[in-house]
Amino acid sequence: MVQISVTVLGGCCHSCHVAPLDFSQDARLLVMMRHAKAESWGDSDHERHLTEQGRADAAAAGRWLAEQGITPDHALVSSATRTQETWDAVCTAAGWSLAPVFDDGLYSAGPDTALDLMREAPTEARSLLVIGHNPTVAYLAQMLDDGEGDPAASADMAGGYPTCALTVLTFTGSWPDLDMASATVTAFHVGRG
Repeated sequence: MVQISVTVLGGCCHSCHVAPLDFSQDARLLVMMRHAKAESWGDSDHERHLTEQGRADAAAAGRWLAEQGITPDHALVSSATRTQETWDAVCTAAGWSLAPVFDDGLYSAGPDTALDLMREAPTEARSLLVIGHNPTVAYLAQMLDDGEGDPAASADMAGGYPTCALTVLTFTGSWPDLDMASATVTAFHVGRG
């Protein structure tokens, strides 16, 4: 069994500590993230870019994830411009070199479709980062919550899911087994730069 200690430094909502995470052979780490602040206009909704503040917020989220010792093995990112730019800022600030999967289906996916896409994560991936859109990301993060995790983090998450919000969850099993109320919320954070 590998143990990864996760310590939350300042800047999170009410979840200012995360217990050490025990990673057995079946344990997985999931990060559900809403894209950062985007321009209100674009050639199409799919092509809207991040604002300057959005880029700064996404970079702050990336630094926060790195400070927690979180490095995804697999990243599933909506193909929209704003989610791709969120990924770029998060990845650069965190110091990751992972190539994400940009998925057209995640752009318009509802919770069931997004969950199906997450279940297709590679078996060998121990940690998965998903960057998508509201209301799907917020709804799915709340529905995955088994209620056994950090109550303050769960309450913060249920209180609103602003741009650049992310939920960290743990899950025991394989990705195809991920289902409603099957993951434990360990942290909720809103990146602000």
